[in-house]
Amino acid sequence: MRVIPVKHLFFLFLIFLAQPLSATEHPNIVLVFIDDMGWGDFSCFGNTKASTPHIDSLAKEGIRFEQFYVNSPICSPSRVAISTGQYPHRHRISSYLASRKKNQTRGIANWLDPTAPMLARFLKQAGYATAHCGKWHMGGQRDVNDAPAITTYGFDVSLTNFEGMGAKLLPLTEVPLKTGGVKKGRIWQDATRLGEPVEWMLRSMITGGFADKAVAFIDQSQMNQRPFYINVWPDDVHTPLFPSVGNWADSQRGLYLSVLEEMDQQLSRLFDRIRKDDLLRNNTLILVCSDNGPEKNAGSAGPFRGLKATLFEGGIRSPLIVWGPGFIAPPQRGTINKTSVFAAIDLVPSLLDLAGVSAPKAVHFDGEDLAKTLIGKSHQSRSAPLFFRRPPDRKEFRHLKNLPDLAVREGKWKLLCDYDGKRPQLYDLQTDPGEAINLAGQNPELTRRLIKEILAWNATMPADAGNPNFKLTHKNAEQKQTK
Repeated sequence: MRVIPVKHLFFLFLIFLAQPLSATEHPNIVLVFIDDMGWGDFSCFGNTKASTPHIDSLAKEGIRFEQFYVNSPICSPSRVAISTGQYPHRHRISSYLASRKKNQTRGIANWLDPTAPMLARFLKQAGYATAHCGKWHMGGQRDVNDAPAITTYGFDVSLTNFEGMGAKLLPLTEVPLKTGGVKKGRIWQDATRLGEPVEWMLRSMITGGFADKAVAFIDQSQMNQRPFYINVWPDDVHTPLFPSVGNWADSQRGLYLSVLEEMDQQLSRLFDRIRKDDLLRNNTLILVCSDNGPEKNAGSAGPFRGLKATLFEGGIRSPLIVWGPGFIAPPQRGTINKTSVFAAIDLVPSLLDLAGVSAPKAVHFDGEDLAKTLIGKSHQSRSAPLFFRRPPDRKEFRHLKNLPDLAVREGKWKLLCDYDGKRPQLYDLQTDPGEAINLAGQNPELTRRLIKEILAWNATMPADAGNPNFKLTHKNAEQKQTK
């Protein structure tokens, strides 16, 4: 019998450690993060004007969560939170990323620091195959053309749109003319300089393009016997809205509903790829939610007050569906969780737990591990309060004036106030989810305590230009430089 030298055994041990994870022992994860969709837009969340049967079918086999939050009422910071498990303000991203000048004026970064803790990176380092398919908007937009590639953040492959670096799908548009025929066009043409290759596709079909990329990645991952993590982040329900010509409508709301239904249809090919494969069906988690509340006259916030860019419930509460027959016990399938309060930052530690993957000990998440809640084994809420800060450029937005600056959710209570703690609004969300009755005057001690908590939290976060003290500090600095 041949004896293998000890030094060779060491190298064989290293090779063993480098082997990919078993695809049958670790769950596949697909995160569908929809742009600018309201809490009440899925038909399973109460929409009677449009039908989303394919997403509804996930809910029938999964769990609907009614008290799930995103961590910002606007795009880029919401995406940072769900990717890092941390408040996006820690990374100086508190509004949508735009041009360098506009970012500087608002006191925010041009892109997410590539060393930030990333769910995708932790999973990839553990052996997962990782892909990003869809909108990115965490760096690489407008004139910011030197941002890190999406693959820098822990993805093996990426396919994005006009707000990200690397390969992309860009939208062609078709608008029916009243005189007959169709007007064709292209939007965001200059995004080609943010990375190639570029494929032009009808905006009305672009979610299908991202779904097809995800399906191809699933096929490859299965062939390689590796578990996968995939972002599928569609942007077609974000304005401007371009449904297919045959589904065109005359109103903004009508256009939105048409696009919503077409998005649901195009996502079905991804859902069917997983559900019709026994191995995938029993070992895959699909999560579906929205990045923030809806635009006025487009999506619906359901029973909630406020829209996109506001800290009222309509701006930050998101529908969440979790599907996974292999993880959710039969009695819990098709149920509605009305009580568990948690947020996007909690998904990162929770999904790592479900995947059997640990983050480095030095990483501190603002999110909490609620893995059992996600799969219906518990109705636990996060233990710490949830804190929110408005985007610096959204003190006023559209028809909404003098909006609150800060908010905190603790138990059944929600408090909103300004940076100085003034103009407090206190709501009992258990009895008043529409935030109609301000109870601050009737609960002075509770109001003072929650104001103290939200001001203390905000003081730990880097300031942006929404804070008057930020403007004052920078104004003084500019004055000193000119003297």
